[in-house]
Amino acid sequence: MLQPKKIHEDWIAVIIAFLTITLVVAGLKPALPKYGWSSGTELWSQLTNTSNLIHIGTLFLWVLGSLLLARFLAGDFKPAALVSGLLAIVLISLLAQIITANKAIKDLGIEVVLFSLLLGLFISNFIGLPQWVKPALQTELYIKIGLVLLGTNIIFGDILQAGMLGILQSVVVVFTVWYFSFWLCKMLGLDDEFRMMISSAVSICGVSAAIATSGAIEGDNKKLSHVISLVMIVAIPMMLFMPGIAVWAGMSPAVAGAWLGGTIDTSGAVVAAGTKLGDEALKYATIVKFSQNVLLGLAAFIISVYWSYTKKKANYEKPTVRTIWERFPKFVLGFIVASLLFSFVLPSPVVAAAKGSLKEIQTYWFALAFTCIGLETKFTDIFKVENGRPAMAFIIAQLFNVFFTLIVAYLVFRQ
Repeated sequence: MLQPKKIHEDWIAVIIAFLTITLVVAGLKPALPKYGWSSGTELWSQLTNTSNLIHIGTLFLWVLGSLLLARFLAGDFKPAALVSGLLAIVLISLLAQIITANKAIKDLGIEVVLFSLLLGLFISNFIGLPQWVKPALQTELYIKIGLVLLGTNIIFGDILQAGMLGILQSVVVVFTVWYFSFWLCKMLGLDDEFRMMISSAVSICGVSAAIATSGAIEGDNKKLSHVISLVMIVAIPMMLFMPGIAVWAGMSPAVAGAWLGGTIDTSGAVVAAGTKLGDEALKYATIVKFSQNVLLGLAAFIISVYWSYTKKKANYEKPTVRTIWERFPKFVLGFIVASLLFSFVLPSPVVAAAKGSLKEIQTYWFALAFTCIGLETKFTDIFKVENGRPAMAFIIAQLFNVFFTLIVAYLVFRQ
């Protein structure tokens, strides 16, 4: 059965996310510090900028307050143990943001979460993780909060208005790629947890889907971190090379955008790749990607039900509605409610005023989470886990995704 602490953590993530939404809608809007530099002089000027320093301090206090509330609600309130560790994680994430803000790197469209992951991996593998940082390594909590906040930027009306074709492609691609990935993982002898997480990550929306699936099946955190690392590593060459392939093949903006949106696993990488092909391609890439994101809640529910009815364990009770509810990742409910709230309930001016700040806060939580993943992961193990079979399964499934999605994009969006 699911441990009480895990159920509790899901609800804590929802509480913190909706408290954040409430404060932002009410007008309290912490912002990320703004950097954009190409020389040391320019960088130093921005590092010592009073406004940026205030933003850094405000965000640290915001996250510290959220983390203290989370540990209080979890019955593990040890503030002294959290402050120093969180400060280290925040500084690493800040360094990642500064690196990403370099104009040459920004032109490549590389996301801050990637450098957060890489810096964490560097420290973990070459320097070593100090013991005093570990209490603040709340990876799952950070990602779950970020996922609930992601719902505020998934607006159903925008997707429906943009057309049903993107939704049609997303449904066809998600179900076909998921089943192919699941079959492939089985052929390679991977266990059920790896099969579920890899299939969802490749077919739906990368990191978000892997987290939701792990919550639905009570997945092993080490396996989840491994899948997330694969998602991030494979997304880099896809983001860099797929736009060039689209131009070389003479694809229309609609086909190229739909292809990018249906295959690249992180939303930021989709936007970066789509931007290289122009506004129209970016529009279709975003439509398809958001359509897949919308399927996240439905997928988590189906996986939760499937897992409850097929998991074979001695002394495992027959699944009931209560069993399914206990297994269902509650933070996915928060994601759905947030999306519905911003899609149909809140007035348009309120949504427009709040979305930008919520997106920045969501990005910040994800950056902290990926720093933690890096700090907890040995880079040398990424392609050594189970003799590299998970990595092989992920790469082969992603290649199938690339070719199958291209065929569907041509069929759906050809003019």
